[in-house]
Amino acid sequence: MDSSYNTLSEAIKDFQSKGYTENFNLLEDHIESRSLKKKWTADELIVDKYYRFEGESNPSDNSILYVIKTTDGTKGLLVDSYGAQRGGVSSEMIQKLKMDTR
Repeated sequence: MDSSYNTLSEAIKDFQSKGYTENFNLLEDHIESRSLKKKWTADELIVDKYYRFEGESNPSDNSILYVIKTTDGTKGLLVDSYGAQRGGVSSEMIQKLKMDTR
């Protein structure tokens, strides 16, 4: 099961079973893993896949799951809301996480 998921939690569980175990946090010019106490800039990230999830009744429930591998081999997940203003995030990070919808 890799092409579509009904829920965010279903996707997270599946990718964690595939080794994407780190929980990444998006900051201004990097992502971080608090458990590893490490940071990666945009040029150190490879976005393997992304999935959009839309809340059934509340637009604030919209989110994107990024499946990320870093250049040092760390694999993890970043959950971020979409549709909201991207204040405080560098243009490099926005470009790296930009989705190609073609």
